[in-house]
Amino acid sequence: MLSIICKEMRLLFVSSLVWTFLTLTQLVLAWVFLGRLDTFLEIQPQLMQLANPPGITEVIVSPVFSVASIVLLMATPIMSMRMLAEERRNQTLVMLLSAPVSRFAIVLAKFFVLLLFLSTLPLLIVILSLFLLMGGTLDFGLLLSNVIGLILLAGCFASLGLYISSLTAHPAIAALGSFGALLCFWIIDMVALDSDSIIHYFSPFRHYEYFNLGIIDSASVIFMMLFMVVFLALTVQRLASMR
Repeated sequence: MLSIICKEMRLLFVSSLVWTFLTLTQLVLAWVFLGRLDTFLEIQPQLMQLANPPGITEVIVSPVFSVASIVLLMATPIMSMRMLAEERRNQTLVMLLSAPVSRFAIVLAKFFVLLLFLSTLPLLIVILSLFLLMGGTLDFGLLLSNVIGLILLAGCFASLGLYISSLTAHPAIAALGSFGALLCFWIIDMVALDSDSIIHYFSPFRHYEYFNLGIIDSASVIFMMLFMVVFLALTVQRLASMR
């Protein structure tokens, strides 16, 4: 399993696509971050008149994490499409399945690498947020809640993307399928008019909203963990049928 992780990490970070993605992501997040900072400085006189005004974490950092969840929606299909679909296209998946390693270890190794890469998003936001300490104070509880929530959301997206990547030998089709599935979850959360509707609870985005507000809800944690387990199990089963 460790050898698969090392191999995937090498393949990942020698790709120009990866570095392009990291550059664009940093630019987008920095642009949103500076925009929220500018807004905070403009409304600061009004906030000072409130009895319990929101701090820089609520006004600046949380919205950046919210934007990062949408960036994940667009980035995960691109990064997950090559994990298994490209292996099938290059005829290397057959050799991998014939190696003395379990299907579970193969799936888990690829999932771990993908999740580790997607976790660079919250890391970038945390680095940006630390610069705010030069002129104010951070709510580290809210910051930690957002980091945990975004990592769990990335895990949900990665498991789904990995499963769809196992269904085809064409990376482009895998990317479109993953994007379509994730977009459906986002639309479900957007179109459900009743905030207490049971439909909301099937969308990882709805559960991430609690973390974005600073609430580490145990039900949301369980749902997102089960989401990952289900799609990882489906991926293992798919590899078993191919073997």
